Amino acid sequence: MSWSRTAFLVASILLAAVSAGRAENWPGFRGPRGDGSSAERGLPLRWSATENVAWKVAVPGRGHASPVVWGDRLFLVSALEDKQERVLLCLDRRTGKTLWQRTVLQAPLEPIHELNSYASSTPVTDGERVYVSFLDRDRMFIAAYDFQGERLWAVRPGPFASKHGYCTSPVLYKDRLIVNGDHDGDGFLAALDRRTGQTVWKTDRPNKTRSYCTPLIRTVGGKPLLMMSGSKCVAAYNPDDGSLQWIMDGPTEQFVAAPVYNGKLLFITAGYPDRHVVAIRPDGKGQVADAQIAWRTRRGAAYVPSPILSGEYLLVVTDGGFGNCFRADTGDLLWTERLGSGHSSSPIASEDRVYFQSDRGVTTVLRPGPTFQKLAANEIGEDTFASPVVSQGQIFLRGVKHLFAIGTGK
Repeated sequence: MSWSRTAFLVASILLAAVSAGRAENWPGFRGPRGDGSSAERGLPLRWSATENVAWKVAVPGRGHASPVVWGDRLFLVSALEDKQERVLLCLDRRTGKTLWQRTVLQAPLEPIHELNSYASSTPVTDGERVYVSFLDRDRMFIAAYDFQGERLWAVRPGPFASKHGYCTSPVLYKDRLIVNGDHDGDGFLAALDRRTGQTVWKTDRPNKTRSYCTPLIRTVGGKPLLMMSGSKCVAAYNPDDGSLQWIMDGPTEQFVAAPVYNGKLLFITAGYPDRHVVAIRPDGKGQVADAQIAWRTRRGAAYVPSPILSGEYLLVVTDGGFGNCFRADTGDLLWTERLGSGHSSSPIASEDRVYFQSDRGVTTVLRPGPTFQKLAANEIGEDTFASPVVSQGQIFLRGVKHLFAIGTGK
């Protein structure tokens, strides 16, 4: 074999290894880091209902939860409303073929907001088990399944009451599964043993007000910190034992959007009845006040869609569909542009692109910066309320009737 041929093969192998190294699983709500960011490169930029679609499959029932992906397994929850069943499906990521479907819960359908569903809680997986979350009448219902579809355990960690329905996406931490129980009653934050479902610790939450924030866990000052908004406050806890580290009142009553963190500031957008974007220094202790706030604004705030960080920029899309770009360190609003109709899903970021998906199934791709730069607008011809998912070079979009795999993948 010639030297040039050998060199070409070695280079090809190295390139393949680098590309494979960038591929990530998407194990839970907002991905591997819980903030919508993807380390993958070369994601699809343009597609339509028929172009650059690897596969499209019908999804039984209805739900707003995002899929989660581990290797070649894709997991999705849905509600079969006519049967009052909540189900878990396992699909082949490469083809969209259903490998198995399990009924997780059969129970009366709870009252919900018109923008909610009976399967809105995104599952989470650790590569061995997949964990799902539903409402069983007036109790939170959490169950674990292995990758073959066998139920391992099911528990009801506490009550849950809300006229707007249910949505609690679990998060993983060490050997624990953490669930947010903010509701119109005695709220709680709980950590469950992944292997058994038994409660490891349970912490009371204040104010008895429904909220649906998915917590974010980061290392702050050398220590793990679970940070979340909800129930009339923003707070941080030690995820090892549930102890409260700091709490800030407000800035409003109810929260849905998950926070993001850039290593210096915690960013939240909220909520109801007032809208705010707030940047908080998360190194406080006990009851903290405005001294911990780096900046705040009521312009460009969202209630349901979570914010996204891309480099030095913080981007927020309002529920009404206006995209806003802030300087993350100062809060300076650089631009506001219409991104189409209403938005419920949370954006994703990869390289220097941010993907915003509207409720009408239009994904607008932007390049963050001091000026508005629109790269593409892609329509799949179907309403979408679940947040986009990235894995193995593909983008997965859940519509109200179908699941789409965009791009050829790796």
